[in-house]
Amino acid sequence: MGHRITAKHLPELYSEAARRFGSLPAFATRKKEMEWEPVSYEELYQQGLNLAASLMDLGVDAREHVGLFADNRYEWILADYGVQLCGAVDVPRGRDITEAELIYIINHAGIKVAFAETKALLRKIESVRADTPKLKEIILMDPEAEAPEGIHHIHDLVKKGGARRKEDPAVEASLKTRVDAIRPDDLFTLIYTSGTTGKPKGVMLTHGNITSQVAVIPVDLDCTDRVLSILPVWHIFERVFEVFTIACGVCTYYTNIRYLGDDLRDVEPTFMGSAPRLWESLHERILKRVREAHWMRRLLFHTGYFLSIQYNNSLYFLFGRELHLKPASLLRRILLTPLHALRWLIVVPFYGFFNVAVLEPIRLSAGGSLKATISGGGALPAEIDRFFNYIGIPVLEGYGMTETAPVIAVRLEDHLVIGTVGPPIEHTEVRIVDLESGEVIYPNEARPHQGRGIRGEICVKGPQVMKGYYRDEEQTAATIQDGWLRTGDLGMITFNDCLKILGRSKATIVLLSGENLEPAPIEMRLTQSLLIEHCMVVGQDKKHVGLLVVPSLEGFREKGFEETTLKELVANPDVKKMIRAEIKKMITVAGGFKPFELVKDFRLLDRGFKVGEELTSLQKMKRHVITDKYEALIEEMYENDSSKGG
Repeated sequence: MGHRITAKHLPELYSEAARRFGSLPAFATRKKEMEWEPVSYEELYQQGLNLAASLMDLGVDAREHVGLFADNRYEWILADYGVQLCGAVDVPRGRDITEAELIYIINHAGIKVAFAETKALLRKIESVRADTPKLKEIILMDPEAEAPEGIHHIHDLVKKGGARRKEDPAVEASLKTRVDAIRPDDLFTLIYTSGTTGKPKGVMLTHGNITSQVAVIPVDLDCTDRVLSILPVWHIFERVFEVFTIACGVCTYYTNIRYLGDDLRDVEPTFMGSAPRLWESLHERILKRVREAHWMRRLLFHTGYFLSIQYNNSLYFLFGRELHLKPASLLRRILLTPLHALRWLIVVPFYGFFNVAVLEPIRLSAGGSLKATISGGGALPAEIDRFFNYIGIPVLEGYGMTETAPVIAVRLEDHLVIGTVGPPIEHTEVRIVDLESGEVIYPNEARPHQGRGIRGEICVKGPQVMKGYYRDEEQTAATIQDGWLRTGDLGMITFNDCLKILGRSKATIVLLSGENLEPAPIEMRLTQSLLIEHCMVVGQDKKHVGLLVVPSLEGFREKGFEETTLKELVANPDVKKMIRAEIKKMITVAGGFKPFELVKDFRLLDRGFKVGEELTSLQKMKRHVITDKYEALIEEMYENDSSKGG
């Protein structure tokens, strides 16, 4: 795996990165378009040690929990360095954290010292001080804001710590003692889950968890690469990539969604972690530009895309990359191989021209230099997956969870089977287990084909599996059994030996008839409509499937609607007719949905789903929150249903 650094714990990795990469840029902050302020590996490491010295002066003990409430910025990684280098454990969360979550996390984790990114967040923390008696010290991170009286500023602490290290050799000795005492099984972070299914749980991740991930992430990067950081850094998916880039000597550029388009062009990243919503948005923008273009440009695009489909589908067939949910037919392969080879030969010259003339400008909209991007944090809709891989933007898909630090499986270019998340990563075992009986479906020598192609719950064993849930032995015991972590996700192993995700066992809706359905495929299909921003399937214990829909303001404006708010849009009777027509067109038996999965009724919402309320930071729906908030509206859908459940 290239020349990446391997280490027993993060302070060792950070120290070795400073020694090996020295003056090379480690992180860069956007000042304005085309202007970035870099910080070198050596500079970051020394600032981290300075901050660690000040944290010890503030009374932070080894293995103590330190709050880190902030989004992506240089000061985030600086705070992480400081916490790790004084032997403590950080407890990160984004700045969209609610007051209730602050109170719960600070008290549950026993936080005495906390970092706050902005003055607004500082005020939020100050407002709950009466309910968080353990919290003693707050550190402001924003370099452009002045710390109020009684509040520390991170850059002041860096200066003070630097002076202390120069004046008193005992400080340096104390720092070394702290680092030398760290063991791979010690915690490096305590991450409270976003609570899609209820109260946040504190996931205990160890130094060994994250260093095992850095060692096996199947992407080769070096100091010539550039990485754009866009996903929430407090989430383990983005965080493991940031540690991975440090181990590889790569420069990470901090951006945000507002400047993403510009920064993709300016930075030309070669790698980035991403989420499905980012690619859905980019897909929508590309198709919108196509629709608005001259008819000749539209024709050229559709011709180029058609040729790309033919070219890639033949390649997938010839190299065995088609999705196989059943055993592959040898006869079919013998009969179709010559046809696919002939089609590929015929298409190649035409595809070559259109690839350069038509598809290359589209690739440039994603920076043009991407070696790969791994999409995670949610399922990538199949249409989006195919679109970007067909036009030559290598969107790979990974699968994992906070409890596995996070990567379990990842699909790479040399094993690109669209519709799967690829094979499990090195040193990771995956089982598929029957939800009812607990029988191991895969691997199982007694079953045909060892249990491939049969759905069940995904269970995982490997060095990335968490230590447990903090102060929750009962939940830990229910989740980790004999070293196997129950993910709560449904999946199967395909006949390509890839993992296919089929939904959440906890998200499964059971209708009154006893039929089980997964809401995710219905929701993913519908959100491909330009008219639907968000939607959530409902119907637990009901006679039929219902739907809550947030219409897309932008999509309806394209259709000529002049309404400027969702309330105005929802009040327009034509909107409901158009949404009903979209649902009937997209969710059909002919389209692969079962009769009981067809949507019988829906309600429009005049308020969008927001991160921190109905959505997690990775745009996942908090189903319990939405269900509670719109309980009356959901019941209204079923009030004329004489057979409805309780």
